[in-house]
Amino acid sequence: MLLHIVARGRIGRSPEAELVDRYLKRVTWPTRVTELPDKGGKVPPREPGTRIVMLDETGRDMPSRQFAQILGNWRDDGVREARFLIGAADGFDDADRREADLLISFGRLTWPHMMARAMLAEQLWRAASILSNHPYHREG
Repeated sequence: MLLHIVARGRIGRSPEAELVDRYLKRVTWPTRVTELPDKGGKVPPREPGTRIVMLDETGRDMPSRQFAQILGNWRDDGVREARFLIGAADGFDDADRREADLLISFGRLTWPHMMARAMLAEQLWRAASILSNHPYHREG
């Protein structure tokens, strides 16, 4: 299953970009990052077998194991792509949210969208690690 991050804003050469690259290189599943300008630009068309996950302040705050289980279930059900949308500073509107298969949040704090991208990359790596029974992940 392709893990595809579609994010508003250009990350450029930055510490956040280094973190994103570091974690995505560790993920054993195929990954892709598509950057869009803060306004405008076209989100790639949604192909059949794609699940949409939006990072949104109204989303579910869940433990890493639950996130991994969702991704594992999608993979096992033959989902071709899990697409993760990170919006610009103003986030998503209600119409966008209705199109999502899953809304997730990294807690109630506000995060810059470039940090959210790095945090998402880390959680994708962590989920893949959990699903492969890698001993790194610890809870508690």
